[in-house]
Amino acid sequence: MIVSINQPAYLPWLGYFHRIAASDLHIVLDHVDISHGSFANRNKVLGPNGPAWLTVPVRIKGDAPLALNQVSVDNSKNWARKHWATLEQFYRRAPHFDDHAGFFRDTYERDWELLDPLNADITGYLNQALGITTPLRRSSALGVTSTKSRLVLDLCKAAGADVYLSGTLGRDYLDEAAFAQEGIAVRYQDYAHPEYPQRGAAGFVPSMAAIDALFNCGPATGELLMRGNPSRDEYAA
Repeated sequence: MIVSINQPAYLPWLGYFHRIAASDLHIVLDHVDISHGSFANRNKVLGPNGPAWLTVPVRIKGDAPLALNQVSVDNSKNWARKHWATLEQFYRRAPHFDDHAGFFRDTYERDWELLDPLNADITGYLNQALGITTPLRRSSALGVTSTKSRLVLDLCKAAGADVYLSGTLGRDYLDEAAFAQEGIAVRYQDYAHPEYPQRGAAGFVPSMAAIDALFNCGPATGELLMRGNPSRDEYAA
């Protein structure tokens, strides 16, 4: 079984969904603390003047640790109306924007007290739109209390992994020998970002939120995100 693990993200990029699609099980790492500069509450979309950040304001008191599944949204900032207005402005002429506008309009009209359900709702919708059927489990439900590289290993063990599909930064901290002792092979995702017809700035801009590809490419986006990258079977080999 190939297992991947990632923190929840707001409007994730294509590489996030490739790792889910290339796994037999994806673990949403929701019980660790939110970090400065995290993509848990922000991501980039492409406008006529280039990339623009969409950030969900959150309530974090000082330097006190706060788990991702406990982070509150600061709704005093009127952020949802601004995000929806930005998506409309940037993508209303994209070929497939209207196919998904209803979901995002409804999402931004809802009241979100916590960040985690917002991210889960958007990620679930995008998985479906991209044709990804990989099951998701939440780390908070697995009863693992270790940290750092050991946390990843223990989550893999709890899930029954034979292969752990890590992001490329895992090379900096994973103890591969410890994984090998547990009979778990480690593979790294070095995502080759595909190019596609893109509205916005002159020249292709990679690493935008996956909705940039979805609004421009529609049903072809599921195949697009795998283009030039290993499949589940290739990671398992």
